[in-house]
Amino acid sequence: MNYQLLSQCPLFRGILVQENQQLFAKINFQLKKFEKNEIVVCSGDKVTHLLIIMEGSVKGEMIDYSGKTVKIEDIEAPRPLAAAFIFGKENSFPVTVTANNEVKILAIPIPEFLKMLQLSTKLLKNYLYSISTRAQFLSQKLHFLSFKTIKEKMAHFLLQKSGERLHSVELKNTQQQLADLFGVARPSLARVFSEMQQEGLIKIEKKTVTLLNKSALNELLRDG
Repeated sequence: MNYQLLSQCPLFRGILVQENQQLFAKINFQLKKFEKNEIVVCSGDKVTHLLIIMEGSVKGEMIDYSGKTVKIEDIEAPRPLAAAFIFGKENSFPVTVTANNEVKILAIPIPEFLKMLQLSTKLLKNYLYSISTRAQFLSQKLHFLSFKTIKEKMAHFLLQKSGERLHSVELKNTQQQLADLFGVARPSLARVFSEMQQEGLIKIEKKTVTLLNKSALNELLRDG
């Protein structure tokens, strides 16, 4: 177990390595390995363990109303998977999780994690903060998926990234990654980029997108 890395996980942040070693000495846990493209969990599977990525990264995907696979996000070590779904009436995984590369995952049975929460106030506070933040993220993601057209999604994405003060966005994603994020084909996304430039909404220079008409971009969202 890499306790130094574990201390960087949001759930264990602020807890000393020695304290983590003492906590884990009192519970049962497993370290599981997955190969590239191997499914870690399927959407709908019951959550029986707290899962934390210790090496590598995974991607979460879901099927939208039209049957398309929509990428939700990439999750890298050392972060937990579906920590907000451990407890509750419908405690099942909301997305299918697949390994992007070789992955090692720490699996803690729920009863053992409950024991840890009782033993560490700091861990309990971190967990409550984590699930609250996660709920806010999922709410924003659902709002994003509610937009019907690629242009609406792009307008929302750019406005959110730029905020109220900035008028340009540095794209860290490739067009293919953005297409996966939006759940569309890359040529369709490229066509929308071109249309938005022709309409004077944006200007693209390499990886920088300048928002030329924020009012019109906001109007797109209101009309949608």
